Amino acid sequence: MGATTNFSIAPAWFHTLWFIVFCAAIVIVMISGIQRLRVMQSGNMMNARFDERLAERTRMARELHDTLLPTIQACSLVARNALENPDDASRMRHALEQLSGWLLQAAQEGRDAVNALRTSTMESNSLAAALKRALEDCRSDTSMETAISITGEVREMHPVVRDEIYRLGYEAIRNARAHSAGSLIEVALNYGNNLSLNIRDNGIGIAPAVVETGRAGHYGLQGMRERADRIGAQLVISTSANTGTQVDLLVPGNVIFCVPCATAPKLLLRESARVVNKQSCAPRIESRCLNHRILGTIRQFRLRHRPSTPIVQLSA
Repeated sequence: MGATTNFSIAPAWFHTLWFIVFCAAIVIVMISGIQRLRVMQSGNMMNARFDERLAERTRMARELHDTLLPTIQACSLVARNALENPDDASRMRHALEQLSGWLLQAAQEGRDAVNALRTSTMESNSLAAALKRALEDCRSDTSMETAISITGEVREMHPVVRDEIYRLGYEAIRNARAHSAGSLIEVALNYGNNLSLNIRDNGIGIAPAVVETGRAGHYGLQGMRERADRIGAQLVISTSANTGTQVDLLVPGNVIFCVPCATAPKLLLRESARVVNKQSCAPRIESRCLNHRILGTIRQFRLRHRPSTPIVQLSA
């Protein structure tokens, strides 16, 4: 009989039990990480939408508190004063005339607030056209002259940032109409590497203390600064009793201007929006991740360029 030898061949390292367990652990960790990332992205998306809604509600509350509610309260005081002596016909007539004036003012302020909430540049995708409408409203309500100039090549803009710029400009125009006591409002819109908006009146200016801290119980200037800060823009308010007030807004181009459709990443386009008009680079969209794209660009710009505090220039 021949000799026999027993032997065994050890499995390759990639066939061992410890390697299989290690691979399974890696797969579990990867799945867990992907799931956590998706949850974080969803949470950030929800937080951004909640923050946007909260900011808009805060602005609406400021609009009502700053305009409509004080006028209605004044109407109540006038009516209460007239009712104290209802037999005095002349006093009653004077009170009714005053009340009529206050109610007309309340109606106008209500229209202004509703117009600011409902009017969107997205209707015509034109910031200049929206500002022209705001100036036409100003000219129809007062005797002030208005002028607007547009320089540079008009470019498509992100709808969210564009509407923030419009509402800031609308607030500046409305403030000039209501408080400047001037005869002219000029608006200049310049398209370049960045977008600049300049609004100037020839009125009596703003008190330095009001420019610095705002008027007690009023939130117009504060709201303008908050809007500029939200989109990473630089806001400069120059005021003088002799030359009036000028509001300068500079918006970085990488925040406001739309990326060309041919070069936009397909994945971002698919995740960020459902396109309504496929022929437009900045279509009317239902945004899902657009805010995150904008906010990310804003954060990068702030770290490099934005000063720590708003700039205010005061002249004697």
